[in-house]
Amino acid sequence: MEHSHSHTHSHSHDENSLHKSTDLQDYLGEFVYGGIDGSVTTFAVVAGSAGAGLPVSVVLILGFANLIADGFSMSVGAYLSTRSERDNYEKHKRIEYEEVELIPEKEREEIRDIYRKKGFEGELLEKVVEVITADKDRWVDVMMKEELEMSLDHKSPLGKALTTFLAFLVVGLIPLLAYVFNFNNALNPSQLFTLSCVMTGLAFMFIGWLKARVTHTSYPKAILETLFLGGSAAALSYFVGDLLERIVAG
Repeated sequence: MEHSHSHTHSHSHDENSLHKSTDLQDYLGEFVYGGIDGSVTTFAVVAGSAGAGLPVSVVLILGFANLIADGFSMSVGAYLSTRSERDNYEKHKRIEYEEVELIPEKEREEIRDIYRKKGFEGELLEKVVEVITADKDRWVDVMMKEELEMSLDHKSPLGKALTTFLAFLVVGLIPLLAYVFNFNNALNPSQLFTLSCVMTGLAFMFIGWLKARVTHTSYPKAILETLFLGGSAAALSYFVGDLLERIVAG
């Protein structure tokens, strides 16, 4: 008897941990895109500053200003877009409920059309229509998915915003770490930039690996793609910084 009780307890514990991991995995996409954006933009600032030969203190000021401002702006964007999608979904859902109340025959015919196109016919088609239209909530759900092709994103707007901001800060900080921990100016600016390149390259590879998990694509492809995009943005910034420094100095 004792044995079966502990088995049930461990089963419910497994279920709870499964729910938790699913919840965290739901936001993995936001973490990946926030992380990519954070690392690419911060590294671009570092590369541009290095190209222009700016002092370490300026690199740090520009880097952190970009990190906070861009991260905040990206998370606000994520919050607002999720909220507006949700509001739009709820608005259309209210309209569908009204139509089901006011013009049930027309809405019933729409359900019939939807399932006729799926290959249902005769008595089976009528049975499907009857089952769906017997419950108003189910009826509206089917109309939302099949007619309007809309589905509700169950992720919280605040959760998406916070995940994006956190990823932007955490991964975006990596290109700056060499500059932050350069105690007693042990390394010169070109050594710092080289170290920053190596650390950021590793961050790009990690984000690429995570991206492959989210999009279920090949790991080497996602890693190389992220490395290429991040590296291209940095190279462009470096040459722009270098060019502007020459123009200003010359």
